[in-house]
Amino acid sequence: MSTQLPPPIDLYVQLENVGDTAALSACFAPHAIVRDEGRIYEGLAAITAWKAETKQPYHHTITPLAVTLQQGKTVLTATLTGTFPGSPVTVNVDVVLEAGKIISLEMHA
Repeated sequence: MSTQLPPPIDLYVQLENVGDTAALSACFAPHAIVRDEGRIYEGLAAITAWKAETKQPYHHTITPLAVTLQQGKTVLTATLTGTFPGSPVTVNVDVVLEAGKIISLEMHA
């Protein structure tokens, strides 16, 4: 079964899976905020560094399972698979979109 993702989220998943951290500016707004593992990353430079930092040791991929709209957020439920303890895990990725870009992304199990 295929999950239809909004274009910026689809692009994020594609970039995540090929490991192209340099191209993230194509899906994130310049002022975007990411929340992951208790840390906050603000702006494209911080988000790119976050993605490079997490991609290097874990070599993870994300497989979309479902997408829903909840309280103004797009919630992507996905399987995260990589070289980390407990892999694979199911995660929810809460995304807020504005003008075709991700302005907020929060990952949680």
